[in-house]
Amino acid sequence: MKILSVSTATNNLSVALNQDDTIVVEKNEIDERNHSEHLDPLIKDILESNRLELKDIDRFAVALGPGSYTGLRIGVTTVKMFASILQKEVVGVSTLKALAASCNATQTLIVAGLDARNDNFFAGAYVNVNKQLTNVIADGHYHIDILLTKIKNYFINHKLKQVIFVGTGFEKQAELIKNIDVPCSYGLMQQNQIHAGLIGRLANSEKTVEPDKLLPNYLRRTQAEVDWHKKTGQDFGPDSKYVEEV
Repeated sequence: MKILSVSTATNNLSVALNQDDTIVVEKNEIDERNHSEHLDPLIKDILESNRLELKDIDRFAVALGPGSYTGLRIGVTTVKMFASILQKEVVGVSTLKALAASCNATQTLIVAGLDARNDNFFAGAYVNVNKQLTNVIADGHYHIDILLTKIKNYFINHKLKQVIFVGTGFEKQAELIKNIDVPCSYGLMQQNQIHAGLIGRLANSEKTVEPDKLLPNYLRRTQAEVDWHKKTGQDFGPDSKYVEEV
């Protein structure tokens, strides 16, 4: 199965062609503002260099989020259009799961995250089980305090060997991370970028969706959740007694 995958979720624009689990080719560009201009030429280049046309692709895949609002819309809209017009399969893959896929270690809690500023992260945690990534801390928008509490609790309860942080912004939290007192390390530069080839591998076994049902997953916390954490230091949930002050 030929899979064309795209990530426009961050400043790293990534496009790849996979044949089943094999990454045939992947191209990346660090492009802060012009994904909309560079995405189509990058796709065209990959197809032409492999003597393919869009109609030869069996499945399209895209990083669904979290990530840049504008970037996610560009990627999702592009693959939706291709899949709809060509009547092909389409899959959305978590940006964080794609980050976690860069790590093959076992007995390891893989924490994938993107810096969301003000000590907040889009983050989730994964473990490798029988060569399959399992999401064990749900993808979400977390304050660093809450994220580290979840990480420590899961690590202790499941007797893992180490924690590895992949993505952006974690090095700035090194002191807080050190304080949770678990063995940890940080991803290499390549592991901290989102790779379309890994999205293609994940998409090989993910469920397809109807193109019109493919939507970005921004994972933004509501203002009520942000305000609740500022006031209490606690996560916001269904039992929270939050009352908005006017």
